Amino acid sequence: MEKEGVKLVGFWVSPYVHRVKCALKMKGIEYEYIEEDIYSKSPLLLELNPVYKQVPVFVHNGKVLAESRIILEYIDETWKNTQLLLPQDPHQKAMARFWAEFSDNQVLL
Repeated sequence: MEKEGVKLVGFWVSPYVHRVKCALKMKGIEYEYIEEDIYSKSPLLLELNPVYKQVPVFVHNGKVLAESRIILEYIDETWKNTQLLLPQDPHQKAMARFWAEFSDNQVLL
């Protein structure tokens, strides 16, 4: 995989992939999307996310991240010159993380 730019490995129906896509769109970040068949995992997915073997996987200039909320924090901290995804106030930021956790738990039920 090329080292330059932003790439997102995902599966079309995954809400976690959609979360990352929305963040990239809000920030105006161009990226290459690589569709993954999660039922027949590619060597690329297994190489990029050997621990969980799941999507989304985010690659920025050769640096690989997995887990959507970690990816969102990275995007927010890396592209600070655009609209922020999380509030700056510590309490508001904590509340946003609370609701993200709540949402994740509801999706998994």
